[in-house]
Amino acid sequence: MTSEHGPRRGTFITIEGPEGAGKTTQAERLRDLLATAGRDVVLTREPGGTPLGEAIREILLDPVRGRDHDPRADALLFNAARAQLVSAVVRPALERGATVISTRFADSTLAYQGFGAGLPVDELRAAERAATGGLRPDRTILLDLPAETGLARKRGDELTRFETAFGLAFHRRVRDGFLALAKAEPDRFIVIDASRSADDIAADIAALVAAATRPGEPDAPVARIPG
Repeated sequence: MTSEHGPRRGTFITIEGPEGAGKTTQAERLRDLLATAGRDVVLTREPGGTPLGEAIREILLDPVRGRDHDPRADALLFNAARAQLVSAVVRPALERGATVISTRFADSTLAYQGFGAGLPVDELRAAERAATGGLRPDRTILLDLPAETGLARKRGDELTRFETAFGLAFHRRVRDGFLALAKAEPDRFIVIDASRSADDIAADIAALVAAATRPGEPDAPVARIPG
């Protein structure tokens, strides 16, 4: 796949979904699965993954400091962290042929600040292109579950501003937004029922990865997973 910066050799996988869907757990399991198979794998997250990104993450997710953020300010901060992540981590890894797995990427901004908070999606896509230089995932695994189920899974220190300052209606819109994005790009998205156990979800993802690898070609890209 190519972007505005030219061809790349690696594969870019993102794991998306609403709160409590188990994205971090499944990203780590997929990383371990691919590493065991001998792949060069880089695991990162959004916002974060770089010193600048982690500093922005604290601002964005803090339940107290971020309480009164304007949605457009949120979107710009997410994209600032994203620009640094792409420049410093994602693009260099892809250029050397690695598989990059990111917990969240630009689809989250579309779902949260667009569908959830009501910002124009076309404006958010323009900001995304500026931040990423046109880089997009090869494959996105969407872990889907009802907003009520996901929020009920979050407890105590795990709670961020997006769980404490936004109501159920917001999170329902976010989920609907993710599903709308998946429907619009069926060749990129794989939607997985995340209301089940972590083991069942991991087994589904492992089966998809196995289906993507042709016999005799252990490094076949995950982007060939059938949708």
